[in-house]
Amino acid sequence: MTSPTAAEEARFWAMLEDAWTGLGPGPNEVRRALAKRDVSAEVTEEAAELEEHLDHVLRSLARVCEGLSSEELIALDRVVERKLYEIDRADVQAVTDGSDDGFLYARGFILGLGQEFYEAVARDPRVAVEDAWCEDFCYFFADVHEERFGVHPETGSGISRESVSNQAGWPE
Repeated sequence: MTSPTAAEEARFWAMLEDAWTGLGPGPNEVRRALAKRDVSAEVTEEAAELEEHLDHVLRSLARVCEGLSSEELIALDRVVERKLYEIDRADVQAVTDGSDDGFLYARGFILGLGQEFYEAVARDPRVAVEDAWCEDFCYFFADVHEERFGVHPETGSGISRESVSNQAGWPE
């Protein structure tokens, strides 16, 4: 089994942060505030705004990926896979709601907002928001790889990003 290296994770987070930075201060302030908010506050409007911005983030990432090798894209996909797996937990799903696919897409939203939000949710699932999804981010680097190289990549991790696959996150 292959796990992402610290350098691969750092590159992933830096690329994602750069993509968000390109949107200017407004969306980034909303994103950071969401990570630090009072968990009892309603956030539907902010989440919907950020879902729309994620489309721009993905387009920015796609431009960056144009020059990446197969190995680099697989490494980035491995990071996404691992991060989605780590928050594949019943306590996170209890906040985000949704079916198995819906929960996967909710985790895509969590990851797509960047390291600060991701780590806030990992520490306290109440930071997550209900009904905020980003399906495209769940397989983004794998899809870019398939489009560029004609084959869906194998990460070699031995884990699945699909919902309810992290047994430690779903106590019986």
